Amino acid sequence: MSTVAFHTLGCKVNHYETEAIWQLFKEDGYDRVDFEQNADVYVINTCTVTNTGDKKSRQVIRRAIRRNPEAVICVTGCYAQTSSAEIMDIPGVDVVVGTQDRNKLLLYIAEFKAMRQPINGVTNIMKNRTYEELDVPYFTDRTRASLKIQEGCNNFCTFCIIPWARGLMRSRDPKEVVRQASQLVGAGYQEIVLTGIHTGGYGEDLKDYNLAQLLRDLETIHGLKRIRISSIEASQLTDEVIEVIDASDKVVRHLHIPLQSGSDTVLKRMRRKYTMSHFSERLQKLHAIMPGLAVTSDVIVGFPGETEEEFMETYQFIKAHKFSELHVFPYSMRTGTPAARMTDQIDETIKNERVHQLISLSDQLAKEYASKFEGEVLEVIPEEKGSEEGNLIGYTDNYLKVQFEGSEQLIGEIVKVKITEAGYPVNIGQFVKVVEKVQPKAAVAPMAGK
Repeated sequence: MSTVAFHTLGCKVNHYETEAIWQLFKEDGYDRVDFEQNADVYVINTCTVTNTGDKKSRQVIRRAIRRNPEAVICVTGCYAQTSSAEIMDIPGVDVVVGTQDRNKLLLYIAEFKAMRQPINGVTNIMKNRTYEELDVPYFTDRTRASLKIQEGCNNFCTFCIIPWARGLMRSRDPKEVVRQASQLVGAGYQEIVLTGIHTGGYGEDLKDYNLAQLLRDLETIHGLKRIRISSIEASQLTDEVIEVIDASDKVVRHLHIPLQSGSDTVLKRMRRKYTMSHFSERLQKLHAIMPGLAVTSDVIVGFPGETEEEFMETYQFIKAHKFSELHVFPYSMRTGTPAARMTDQIDETIKNERVHQLISLSDQLAKEYASKFEGEVLEVIPEEKGSEEGNLIGYTDNYLKVQFEGSEQLIGEIVKVKITEAGYPVNIGQFVKVVEKVQPKAAVAPMAGK
């Protein structure tokens, strides 16, 4: 029996796609082994979001070649898409596909074995207008299922290479999304995370169908308890989407809304499509309909030309709007993007100082947010064993990480837990009871408007 090993770099979408590629190999009779073991085929799913992503991808490729020089080395993902020639130049690489045509991987492997000539299967992503169906019936991790609903992005922010790696916005057929969601619920998942390259843009390329309608259709799936949107832009939080969230029993009290900067002048240089007043107004509207809502965000500091005043605008905006947690990144130059060509790059020491300021603000806000729930009973899906014997760790609907005493049988169930000691990054809780599972119905709910 042939064996395959995978290594995934980068984002949640890449992890989702690795699972999908594994399904193809599995159907072809392959066994999956650990990447550090000897395998017949190595698949490296690469990332190119930063120059460091490229470098790490190259290191992993070379590691696989050293581990088993006889193996077929396949490289896929974003770095493969943008720099296939660079990867083909690495001696020992056999098959390269980008962020499309992944279903041809097995064909290319067979072709390579017959011809012993390296194959570059990367094609022009910008010409692609259809969503590539990659099905994942279940995941190796049994608690939260990712469901990819769209591909690509039309925004072309000045710091970002992703449209060149992923192509333009393409939404997945709504019937396929609902079908796969029902399949995942049937496989025992109670939480589904909607994910994509520009998730909130879902439906922008569809006729008479949008994200709000998709959420309405997913709401009808019997046995699904939680719907989490992995990321959504402020401009995509339309009144209609907010109304649907308000009416929903399943969309969780947690939204990840990328800010990137809290200064209008910086946002303009980044070519982001919102202003701080619009962002603020959307947040107020959301907090009004969802008391206790957690809003997490991404921030880039030290973008070219960022002055002390602009940085302080960001700092004050975050403080005033009480985000529950931030992912803070120092701006890093990405070759091939307009921002990398800007002349007023910020000194690394200033960048790092600003990063630290925002991280300590984030820690403070996260503690403040968690403290609101001390003494409350929340629903947690335990994901793994905790650091101490007999303990479990899981997340509440509003994305608080909770550790509590409980047996391993509870992993993947929804349980009620009382928060006895709020904290960050972990809250301590006390198990109350298991929430009865709703048995999924065999029939799939009909599509609205179809």
